Order: sequence, then structure tokens, then C-alpha cells
Amino acid sequence: MPYGLDAAGRPIFLISTMAMHTQNLQADPRASLLVTQPDASGDPLGAARVTVIGNAAIIPQAEVAEARTLYLERYANAKYWVDFEDFSFYRMQVLDVYYVGGFGVMGWVQVSDYDQARPDPLADAAAGIIEHMNADHKEALLLLARSFAGIEAQEAAMTSVDRLGFHLRLTTPDGMKGARIAFLREAITPAETRNVLVEMVRQARQGA
Repeated sequence: MPYGLDAAGRPIFLISTMAMHTQNLQADPRASLLVTQPDASGDPLGAARVTVIGNAAIIPQAEVAEARTLYLERYANAKYWVDFEDFSFYRMQVLDVYYVGGFGVMGWVQVSDYDQARPDPLADAAAGIIEHMNADHKEALLLLARSFAGIEAQEAAMTSVDRLGFHLRLTTPDGMKGARIAFLREAITPAETRNVLVEMVRQARQGA
């Protein structure tokens, strides 16, 4: 369902008392939110996703104004019903986080690590980078897999990217594999990402 995030990374929801999930929360505050990443390669099993687990409770009236502003910044159309009497803001207190980065990449994340984390600078550009690499640079991805992950593959698709590196889904003679490849240095803009990928491909070709 639609959600916003406060400064501490806690999900914020605007839900109606008529909704079944609201009635469920009123009876039991335990909840989970599955957040998925669009997968440009077309295989949802290769896409990154995270399940955020915690307790969701109605936001105190003194804090509603801030939640309202945060939510409407993300969902402007909600202005048409945000002030209806049967709608209320709920906030989840995160207790556990389970992350799946694609094939072979998964695990629990400590809540303390989640609390201290900051949004990745490539988050908004990641989908475009992934789509471009998978559409126009398939051979380069195979070369990077061979040179930096030591895996010979017949097909390669980038499934996620962040400031420190990227994940590949690889089709090999031994079956499907996943690989995480670190950038040579941190990349915080699409231009820096392009430059570091070009440099890595150049190195891979020189070492081939």
C-alpha cells in the first residue's frame, strides 16, 4: 500500500477505518510492509525487495501535521481525502528487517543498522541505470562478471545498483547464480556511476 517515510525511516500510512487492514491493526498492531524494486530485466525473483516488520499505531494528534506534510509530498492526490473523518495516519515502529537482493543475496538486517542508515544517493536513478545496462551493455556485464566475480556466464542482467556496487543475475552452465560486484570507488551520481563502470570494463578488457 502507499507509504511515506519520516526522518527516522519509519513508514507512514494514511488509511480508512473502513479498510480491513485498519480493522486488523486496531485488533493487533503487528504488521509488515513488503517494498519491491521494479526489475528492468522482467524477472521479479531477481529484483531487490525488503520486508519491514514492526508495530503500527495511530499517530498522536500533535504529530499529524508533520506526517500529513510528508505524506502529501509523495502522494499529492491524497489531498482529496486526507482530511476525511474516517482517515487516520498510522506509523510503523520498525522491529525487524529482512532483505533480498536477488538470487543468492538475502539476510536479516539489524534494526540499529536500519535506524542509522541513510537513503542511497542513486536510489532515484537506479531503475534507469539498470534498464540502460541491461538493454545496451549485456556483453559488458558478462565481462564484468568474468573479471570481477570470477563467473563465466551465458547471460547477465543487472538487478540492483547503489553507490558502492551492483548485483548481477547470471545464467551459467551450472544454473542460475547471483553476484555482488563492488565499484572501484563510491559513485553518488549517475555520471560517476557511468564513469566507474566504463573504467571497470576497460580494466576487464585489459586483463582478458
